[in-house]
Amino acid sequence: MMDEDAFNMELRKFLKRVGVTSQKVIEETVREGLESGRISEGPVKARMVLTLDGLDEPHVVEGEIPLQ
Repeated sequence: MMDEDAFNMELRKFLKRVGVTSQKVIEETVREGLESGRISEGPVKARMVLTLDGLDEPHVVEGEIPLQ
C-alpha cells in the first residue's frame, strides 16, 4: 500500500524541481527571444506537457505570460 505522506513529500520535491528549472528556462528563453527579435513585447504563449507512465493521454496546461 502507498504511504500517502511519503508520496506527498516526494511529489512536492518533484514539483519544486520542475518549477525552479522551468522558471529558469522560461526567463532565459524570453530574454534571448526579446534580444533576437523572435519574441515581441506582447504576452508569451506557454504550454507545459505532463506525461506519466500509465497515463494514456498527456496532461497539457496552456496559458499566456504577460511581459509587462
